[in-house]
Amino acid sequence: MVEGTRTPRLVVTDTLGRRIVNIDKPLFTIGRRSETDLRLAGADISRVHAEIAIESSTCIIRDKQSRFGTFVNGEQITERPLAHGDKVRLGQSPDIDIVFFIDDEAPSVERSAVSAAIELRQMAALLEGLRALGSGRVLDEVLAMVLDSAIDVTGAERGFIMLAGRDKSLEFKLARARGKITLPGRTFETSRKIPEQVFATGRMTIVEDLLDADAAQNHTATVALGIRQVLCTPLRLVRYVERADQKTADEAIGVLYLDSRERGALRSASSQSALETLSAEAAIAIENARLYREALDKAKFEQELKVAAAIQQSLLPAANREGPFFSTAAASIACRAVGGDFFDYVDLQDDQFGFIVGDVAGKGSPAALLAAAVLGMFSAEATYQARPAPLITRLNHGLFRRAIESRFLTTFYGILAADGSLTYCNAGHNAPLLVSASGIRRLDRGGVVLGLFERAAFEEETVNLQKGDLIVAFSDGVTEAMNPDGEEFTDERLLACANAHRGEPPQQVLDALLADVHAFCAGATQSDDVTAVLVRYNGAPGMKNSDALRF
Repeated sequence: MVEGTRTPRLVVTDTLGRRIVNIDKPLFTIGRRSETDLRLAGADISRVHAEIAIESSTCIIRDKQSRFGTFVNGEQITERPLAHGDKVRLGQSPDIDIVFFIDDEAPSVERSAVSAAIELRQMAALLEGLRALGSGRVLDEVLAMVLDSAIDVTGAERGFIMLAGRDKSLEFKLARARGKITLPGRTFETSRKIPEQVFATGRMTIVEDLLDADAAQNHTATVALGIRQVLCTPLRLVRYVERADQKTADEAIGVLYLDSRERGALRSASSQSALETLSAEAAIAIENARLYREALDKAKFEQELKVAAAIQQSLLPAANREGPFFSTAAASIACRAVGGDFFDYVDLQDDQFGFIVGDVAGKGSPAALLAAAVLGMFSAEATYQARPAPLITRLNHGLFRRAIESRFLTTFYGILAADGSLTYCNAGHNAPLLVSASGIRRLDRGGVVLGLFERAAFEEETVNLQKGDLIVAFSDGVTEAMNPDGEEFTDERLLACANAHRGEPPQQVLDALLADVHAFCAGATQSDDVTAVLVRYNGAPGMKNSDALRF
């Protein structure tokens, strides 16, 4: 307790409404976790966002290293004593308002506009449904609440809700009967003529008796089910404007359809008026529920992409390797959460070192999945294939054997030996640079893109490296990176960068190359995956500087 017998309180207003929460323990926690004393939902709310501690008759609020901060009266705090009337905000969420209160009486919670009409008996069932709508977070639950309230208000036997899809055509969503029973099936068995007409005109339609000759002729499918009376009202989303010179906008998002097999079962004028009120409030609740579910789906998808990106990065080797006769540096930056570029290293027999770099056609998840599959095939084949060309041939056969659609990719595989011999095969990939004291040459011997021809033949070439020679392998995302004017980085800029930094360690050369690409792009959106692998030959173990050419 604080100051004698008075209990400190928080007046909380959020999507659940307005409520009073007593701070009735020495350490009171606030956050998104279900175990916290005050649980709040929101993108800005951390799992344990803040705590309120009662110390020496004073309430002290502390931020728990939250991502978006804790604020008191608009000022971000780490720790601060609370005074009567202080306004607390967690993160930047405009939907959550918290006021600290300590006095003899808690402030009264104001009634909502809907609850102010509770005296109207004919609105009792409607109000019950609307109060429930205030806490409905899932679309199916909201639809069920709307239907149950509408059936209670009107006395209908059953009800249907149809919502407009992206193409503005009505789609059946849910059917309920008296007693809050969900009806089976996912189709609208009665005639669609009435709901289609109501959706198009935006006006409520009431058919008093379908057995009337004219009505029966127009709605034979509905009459066949024994339905006698129908009431259908549009669900219109009204968007109010802020300025007086603007018009209020509304949009039809669906229809609410009610029927009965009893003549006169749907109660009249007052019930229909209540139904109009319900439909207006229901449209807002349904739209909010749809937006909420879309936000959840988007958040789930983004989280899955983050996990996929983490998995993809874990499949790649450590970017830097130091061997007895070589050193490496590499980087792969996807233009989306995941990408189709890949690289890998492998230690081979006779102290040889193998490295591969590749680029799958396409972007995003499909390309990333194929890249992962190719890395798996490479790991399985590399220990059995002593030379690059047979390994590349096996990868090509593996793509055809798995019958993967759009399975095209380019790749470069090289094997470096301690004596400086480099044997490589280039399958349609951007020709890596061999940077040496005598100049720069391209490593382009090999064959076609993998996945084009099942019986494609691949060649290999062996070149002899001198101590200090550097191999720069890269994907086309490097040379084709574009600036805001649509100009590409080009091979010429890559050659100039490699030549300017050729005497530096691989990591420094890589850093310089990525910096040049970043500066050239000048903030333009990355259009392709960017990957570079640099391998420097440091000479055979025990080789002295005088035994090799120096820069």
